[in-house]
Amino acid sequence: MYTNFFGLSEKPFAITPDPRYLFLSERHAEALAHLLYGINESGGFIQLTGEVGTGKTTIVRTLLSRLPQHADVAVILNPRITPTEFLLTICEELGVTVAEADRDSVKTLVDALNRHLLNAHAEGRRVVVIVDEAQNLSPAVLEQVRLLTNLETATQKLLQIILIGQPELAVLLDRNELRQLAQRITGRYHLSPLTREETQEYIRHRLRVAGVAAEIFTRRALREVHRLAGGVPRIINVCCDRALLGAYSREQRIVDTALVRQAAGEVYGRLYLPRWALWAGGAATIAALVGGAWWLPWRDWLPVATPLTAAAPPASAASAATPIEAAPAPVVAAAPPAEPPARNLDALLTANAASTTEAGAFRRLLALWGTALTGDKDPCGQVVKAGLACLDQHGSWAQVRMLNRPAVLTLIDDRGERHHVVLTGLGEHEATLTLGETSEQVPLETLSKAWFGDFTVVWRPKASRPRVLAMGSSGDEVRWLRRSLNALQGSASDPEHDDIYDRDLARAVQEFQRQHRLNADGIAGILTQVVLDATLADPQSPLLGVGATRGG
Repeated sequence: MYTNFFGLSEKPFAITPDPRYLFLSERHAEALAHLLYGINESGGFIQLTGEVGTGKTTIVRTLLSRLPQHADVAVILNPRITPTEFLLTICEELGVTVAEADRDSVKTLVDALNRHLLNAHAEGRRVVVIVDEAQNLSPAVLEQVRLLTNLETATQKLLQIILIGQPELAVLLDRNELRQLAQRITGRYHLSPLTREETQEYIRHRLRVAGVAAEIFTRRALREVHRLAGGVPRIINVCCDRALLGAYSREQRIVDTALVRQAAGEVYGRLYLPRWALWAGGAATIAALVGGAWWLPWRDWLPVATPLTAAAPPASAASAATPIEAAPAPVVAAAPPAEPPARNLDALLTANAASTTEAGAFRRLLALWGTALTGDKDPCGQVVKAGLACLDQHGSWAQVRMLNRPAVLTLIDDRGERHHVVLTGLGEHEATLTLGETSEQVPLETLSKAWFGDFTVVWRPKASRPRVLAMGSSGDEVRWLRRSLNALQGSASDPEHDDIYDRDLARAVQEFQRQHRLNADGIAGILTQVVLDATLADPQSPLLGVGATRGG
């Protein structure tokens, strides 16, 4: 949409973590340094907390890309599990073989893990477990986590555990019954929001990475972004993205404070006034109270925000008006032509509200895979029973194209109601949505107003419980990974070593990640595996019909 208008190579403020856009504030750099030091030098626990959107996931991804060669890592993204499932997940992440009959035995799992840790210690390797969203861990799992730190030699802890979570994690660990665990935490770090100066540099940095070094946001607009977003990177991204869309729709090449306030209004669903209006309103209120002038006509002079998306997009980038640092003059727009029913998304969702439940959407998605949803509860649990797996993502259209699988999109209508629809086709300007028994073509510009990045794809993993594959991993999944990459390169596998994740395989993974604009860390995470699976998809498995844009 607005990328060509501003000369950008891509959208600079997508909310999906992208290492190319990494901006380390002083606090983020310190947090990363603490984590790396803990991995190299200490054992036990490290705690990293931060409010939603402050960059915890970015720190974790950066940490994974900078792990020393002698470190093996297990990442747990879903902490809502039992103690047994927690241990089993660690074993699977680290490639520890456990017999099927012993998978429900805590003692057997701990013994197997202890043997693996001792062998790794003998080889000079460090083993790290990273638990994301750790504030959701149950007390029973936390107690099992504590017991894992008892695995040690006479001089050193064998396992380093990093707990990542929201501030509620600190409150949880402050409970009296968890004091033994809290006493073993060797490092605590809290991510604060960006300062005003950091916010300004953060925005400029992302614009530079996207291909533009010129100033698009005025200085006052940058300060307004910080004021309204509170220095939270995720909210900064959403506000800036909406502000650029608003500037594009008005043919303004510069984003001013008025556009920022209206963008924030769309994000938060409320009216934002400039500072002078707040001061004037307070002074007028005092005057009214003193003088009894209750008749003061507030509504005649308080500014009212209009939706950024109300204006029509520019016909030509060359026709941009010269912007000024002030609220734009009122524009009397002609009444827009009536939208065809299929393109009026809000009306479409309302008419199909009974069919846009989560269960209904997953029922239609699984039908594309030749399987059925037997109930309305726990759709992804039923997906696993069918030999498939869910991948929940929060990203952009570019990431949806990259995964190239039909997806369940979460949309929010004008009343704030959630709807779940199946995306079955994605063109350059339009998307195909399946609602109930019908499919509709919807412009991406229209769809983007109701979609805030949440989507789920289904894929067929090569093991019952997909895991991150990295240096030292082994097994059938590694064999599939090597053979798939070799098939893309037109080379043959080495039958003696194709089930071991070695440096050659890491380099091949890294090259594949670069080609598909993934985090090129040489670690085959779940996202990398899904993209590889879609790239070499079986003709019978469903793909997202992206046409000419496939693989973008």
